[in-house]
Amino acid sequence: MNILKKTLALFKKEVMLSVSLLAAAVSFFITPPSAATLKAVDWKTLATLFMLLSVLEGFKKENIFLPLLQKSGKIKSVKNLTLFLVFSVFFTSMFVTNDVSLIIFVPLTIMLFRAGGKEQYTISVLVLENIAAVRGSLLTPFGSPQNLFLFSQSKSSAFNFMLHMSPLWVGSAVLLFVFIHILYRKNLKEEISSGDAFEGKWNYESRKLRIIYVLLFILVIATIVTRTKLWPVVTGIVFLMLLIFDRKILIRTDYVLLLTFLCFFVFSSSIASNPSVASFLKRNVSNHEYVWSILLSQVVSNVPASIILWPFTTNLTALLYGLDSAGLCSIIGSLASVINLRIYSRENPGHTLEFLKTFEIISLAFFALIVVPQYFLSFWTW
Repeated sequence: MNILKKTLALFKKEVMLSVSLLAAAVSFFITPPSAATLKAVDWKTLATLFMLLSVLEGFKKENIFLPLLQKSGKIKSVKNLTLFLVFSVFFTSMFVTNDVSLIIFVPLTIMLFRAGGKEQYTISVLVLENIAAVRGSLLTPFGSPQNLFLFSQSKSSAFNFMLHMSPLWVGSAVLLFVFIHILYRKNLKEEISSGDAFEGKWNYESRKLRIIYVLLFILVIATIVTRTKLWPVVTGIVFLMLLIFDRKILIRTDYVLLLTFLCFFVFSSSIASNPSVASFLKRNVSNHEYVWSILLSQVVSNVPASIILWPFTTNLTALLYGLDSAGLCSIIGSLASVINLRIYSRENPGHTLEFLKTFEIISLAFFALIVVPQYFLSFWTW
């Protein structure tokens, strides 16, 4: 009975997992499961995602970003603190993925603004950090799960990928700077005193682990960028190193996200194998990837949408632009946004609706400014 309760609680907590399992189950009625279904699963992407999630879990455990976090408590201007936090999310999300970046900086933001008596700005700053995570991570092939998957499927080089994403990245940085100044327009020099809100120091005995995690991270990034066929060997190395030096990380890895990916791979494979459904999507998605990716992401989030739409895509630029913008429309549009809301709600129960209202006002304003220019840029072929 306890197992049943725990299972139901898990499905209630992890909405996307529940949706993915339901989608996989429904897909079996569309196309009966077979050996081809398993063969169609992108095991390389799953293995790479496992490596990233595990190593980045180690980053969090060992407080790799501790010096950066401590620096934030010494900033005395609310505007400058916001700039520091938002652009820390913007830049770190390119390397540690958007959701991990938010997990690192959102609790710190809540802590600093609470300690400084400026809680009236907290939600707005968190929304700006959410935008920073979504838009900063779009530059690199490993900045978000959907980028990782689509880069793996495409024939593009890392340089070409980043070249096509750079206009969105630069434009977003400029807009974030403008939005922050608009937020504090009444008093750009307003002060904040957070004291030593983030204390602590690196454990000297864990120095070896920190070095190992940094080296493993470099190895994983090199595996992604070089597209090496030796990825199973690299996966084995990462697993073995964690098993030997820090096996608890293997328990803390986000297997829910991995299982969600697997279920949507099964769903996508079944859809693509059904002639009628595949024909419908091929007719309607092709040359309309930008709109489809944004709209479908509002139903199933952008990561599953990338898996579903990829087989029917003829314009990768439009698909990427849409998926990396979908998180600006609603909380559902990006898994990173859901994580942001979850962290805030735990710290501030009863203020969820206030967060959602502010999220929609700021994010939709940002989306309104970028949606049309991106549409015309989306015809830039690879």
